[in-house]
Amino acid sequence: MSDQTSPTDPHAQPAQRVGDYLSNALIVGVIRLALALPYATRVRFVGWLVERVIGPLAGYRKRALDNLSLIWPDLPEARRSEIASRCLNNVGRSFIENYSAKDFPTRMAQNTPQGPGAAALEAAVKADRPVILVSGHFGNYEATRAALVARGYDIGGLYRDMKNPYFNAHYVKTMEAFGGPVFPQGRKGTAGFVRHLKGGGQLVLLFDQHVLFAPVLDFMGEPARTALSAAELALRYDALLIPFYGIRQADGLSFETVLEAPVPHSDPVTMTQALNDSLSDRIRQAPEQWFWVHRRWRADEV
Repeated sequence: MSDQTSPTDPHAQPAQRVGDYLSNALIVGVIRLALALPYATRVRFVGWLVERVIGPLAGYRKRALDNLSLIWPDLPEARRSEIASRCLNNVGRSFIENYSAKDFPTRMAQNTPQGPGAAALEAAVKADRPVILVSGHFGNYEATRAALVARGYDIGGLYRDMKNPYFNAHYVKTMEAFGGPVFPQGRKGTAGFVRHLKGGGQLVLLFDQHVLFAPVLDFMGEPARTALSAAELALRYDALLIPFYGIRQADGLSFETVLEAPVPHSDPVTMTQALNDSLSDRIRQAPEQWFWVHRRWRADEV
């Protein structure tokens, strides 16, 4: 289970609980205001708010710029600034899209997933073979999940509890609203996750965050600790391992939903490096769509 404290946890400090409560109240206020707006206005508004206000104040813009300087030191400063700004805008858009529990899935139901992985997924489901769909914080990964759920797939997900327990309570409900079971990271969640997989189910995993003590692999030309979990599960349960992406289009509202060819089974490190390479290619094609605000590269732990 998560190591985060709950609102009633006696070990949580009163000041922490009050701070969590107030910050969640602010977030809920923004969500309610946004949801009262027409869909397109709502998405543009929250994108602007995160880009211009929340992102800079929270230090996300600086972290994005630091990461961009690490990966592309020769890129003109103006271009790095543009990528950071558009990255934050995408974060804001994705956030409110995922809280648009009726509008967003309805729009994504009109999408037809593209790529060789779409046919591979269909064949695996017919054969009752489990499938692990893997992506990063790129575009909006929920776009592809919603498009697949609309086509009858029962796609579960594994999530990491947020540090703020008040926020976490309604955050989890947004993921459940897309259809398919969701499981928290930790012993209990993993047990349910595995049962779903062993039963021939489909699961979504995001793999592009730093994980303490995980093996060091190449990501965007730099060493980064990367969990092998997706590949290990695929090998253990003979599941297809399919990279997928929800790629935001030029209008800022629609998506191309893509399932790439399954990663061949070999060993966990080789398979996970293939996932890193797939995501790296997508980032190079559309750097504004990746979540540069993660502390993905940590030299002190490599």
